[in-house]
Amino acid sequence: MAEVFVLLGGNTGDRKEILRKASGHLEKRAGHITCKSSIYETEPWGFTSDTAFLNQAMCLHTLLSPREILTVILQIEKEMGRQRIGKSYASRPIDIDILFYEHLVNNEPDLVIPHPRLHLRKFSLIPLNEIAGSFIHPVLQKTIETLLKECKDTLKVVKYL
Repeated sequence: MAEVFVLLGGNTGDRKEILRKASGHLEKRAGHITCKSSIYETEPWGFTSDTAFLNQAMCLHTLLSPREILTVILQIEKEMGRQRIGKSYASRPIDIDILFYEHLVNNEPDLVIPHPRLHLRKFSLIPLNEIAGSFIHPVLQKTIETLLKECKDTLKVVKYL
C-alpha cells in the first residue's frame, strides 16, 4: 500500500458538501482515507474571486499507481462539475491535487510529484502540517513544518471546521 497525500479545494457551490462528496468518491475509487485535516477557508491563490476556497488535506492508502490516481482524480473532478479552461487559475467547485505519493519524485509534463508549488502556498501547507508535519519533502529535504515556517505566502488561511 502506498501512502498518498492529497489536497481538496473549491470555491463554488456548497463548498463543504462538495468536499464531503469528493472525499467519498476518493474513498470508493482510490483507496482508504486514513486521516483528514480540518477544513480551512482560504483566499484564492493566483487570481481574484469574491468567494473564498475551502481546503482540506487527506492521507490515502492505495494500491493504485500515481498515473491511476491521477486518472481517478480527473474523473471525479469532471463528474463534480470541474471545467478545465486553459492553464489559468479560476473559480471551481472542486480541485484535487496530489501533493505526495510516498517519497516519489516524478517530473512528467502532466504529472509532477511532489506538487511543484506546495511549498509556496499556505493553503496547502497549513492543512498538510496538521496531519503530516514531520513528513520530509523528497526534493527540498525539509519537513512540512519547516516549509510552513519558511513560506512567504501572506494570503489568509483560517480554520473553518
